[in-house]
Amino acid sequence: MSQATFLNRQALFLRPDSTRVVVRPFKPAVEPRDFNPTDKSRANHIVDRVLALDSETAESLLADVLENFDGRHRNLLATFENRAGEMEEAFAAHVAFSKVQRQLIGAYFLHEYSFEASALFNPSIVMHPDQSGVPQGSQRFILSLRAVGEGHVSSLTFRTGLIAADGSVEIEPTARLASTPTLHTRISEHLGEPIDVSFSSQQHISERVIFPITPAQSNGIEDARFVEFHDDGQSTFYATYTAYSGKAIRSELLETSDFISFRMTPLKGTAARNKGMALFPRKIDDRYAMIGRQDNENLYLIYSDDLYTWEEGQLILRPKFPWEFVQMGNCGSPIELDEGWLLLTHGVGPVRRYAIGAALLDKKDPSKVLARSKEPLVRPEPSEREGYVPNVVYTCGAMRHNDQIVLPYAVCDTFSNFSTIKISDLLKTLDG
Repeated sequence: MSQATFLNRQALFLRPDSTRVVVRPFKPAVEPRDFNPTDKSRANHIVDRVLALDSETAESLLADVLENFDGRHRNLLATFENRAGEMEEAFAAHVAFSKVQRQLIGAYFLHEYSFEASALFNPSIVMHPDQSGVPQGSQRFILSLRAVGEGHVSSLTFRTGLIAADGSVEIEPTARLASTPTLHTRISEHLGEPIDVSFSSQQHISERVIFPITPAQSNGIEDARFVEFHDDGQSTFYATYTAYSGKAIRSELLETSDFISFRMTPLKGTAARNKGMALFPRKIDDRYAMIGRQDNENLYLIYSDDLYTWEEGQLILRPKFPWEFVQMGNCGSPIELDEGWLLLTHGVGPVRRYAIGAALLDKKDPSKVLARSKEPLVRPEPSEREGYVPNVVYTCGAMRHNDQIVLPYAVCDTFSNFSTIKISDLLKTLDG
């Protein structure tokens, strides 16, 4: 069966939008050639200059900043105050100053960051925890996306939408504003401690942006693979993702029940040293299970009694067909079907062309591969070959909807699109 026969591309393009910005801390750099340990820091120099302004000038300047940036962000004055509070070390050499001076100083140590100016890709999809008011046969969903801005820093952003009974997909309009969460945990030097953050429940989900927080994440929160995990009648949304420091990577776990409050925890163990881990949506034989790729080439099944510790697993899939000769990887958490676990995979072939395939794993023993794609389900079409990284289609997770698989996927590490595939047709393409 040809790709064109069963793959329904929706032509619902989600493209990066440089007008969406958040405010981030700004830290003036010190040139090594100019460094003198007896001098004040550049931060203190900025504070000195602000304090040298007379009160009328300072008030006028603050009003001008608010006029210029108000409407682009929520609660700007409170944001300026909070930033001033974080900069107390720069105030040690100064006498007390006015509220206006403090707010103005806070503004000088912030900058706008266009978090999705370069790319909006590698999507993952799960059912929305709130299905109230949804038409019969339809489902509301949450889509996570990797957003990339200046300096190729990756963050996590969200969209919501609706899958109709016939499989057609709609995306809700994106909020005009965007913001980062409130941090509830003190960042320490001890690696492995969880970090708690939260947003206001009044913010639309598309307004919520999880930007790198810890040193291990400083250059990116990459490729979140979301799954709704069921255990003892309770549902929790987990996402495995890659934390990138600019020099090293590690796997971490994001967890939430409402997409308002989140906990971020580094994973431990030898299997967590690489990227691309994906959690099964429930325990198997009373143990947690993951699909991972520890060797940059093959896929492994990993079990653990501890959600946060993952050691070496059992190799279950290795490159077999030409479209995946270079390497394989998972494309999100396995999806439970009557026939078994549907695992979407990616393969890399000639000229580093990425394509998406699938494998069917035994439901009771996922180490048994029942069937797999001889040919890709999705490969770059002529209209989907150009972008930041040419010849790539990629996803971080699909979702079952009635008799179909809803597959959001990225194109050339630049933008995202949707396809739907009937499960019966997909299974027919798999060879034993």
